[in-house]
Amino acid sequence: MIDSDGGQLGIMSAAQALDMAVAKNLDLVKIAPQATPPVCKIMDYGKYRFEQAKREKEARKNQHIVDIKEIRLSLNIDTHDFNTKLNHTQKFIKSGDKVKVSIRFRGREMGHPELGTEIMKKFAEACQEFANVEKPAKLEGRSMIMFLAPKINK
Repeated sequence: MIDSDGGQLGIMSAAQALDMAVAKNLDLVKIAPQATPPVCKIMDYGKYRFEQAKREKEARKNQHIVDIKEIRLSLNIDTHDFNTKLNHTQKFIKSGDKVKVSIRFRGREMGHPELGTEIMKKFAEACQEFANVEKPAKLEGRSMIMFLAPKINK
């Protein structure tokens, strides 16, 4: 049995413990029911639940959910468009999101997947200073996909 101050009260019957809790106008809560004998504590259970919910809410507020943003390149992309996509990728990575880079092959472009691989390699090299390649370029159906993740600074 543990008192509301945290002091040990020793081993006693459940009825005695409940009477003490009622006398102090508090609740009797089992902390470790598996222990022999079970450990109980006198506390204000409503206040305890409120503080626990408050801590959980604070923890949720501080965590950042990682989104996956997508950048679509094309097989015959020009330098300005390439640089624009690169800047967008950099902005996404800086905000802590992962980026999915994809190239969609259309029509006869399917006959030249090596051109898509070259563009992906070039894009990965351009992103090298602020991002890591999490998953290298891979052809899946009609599209080639690569994943970039933010670099972890140590």
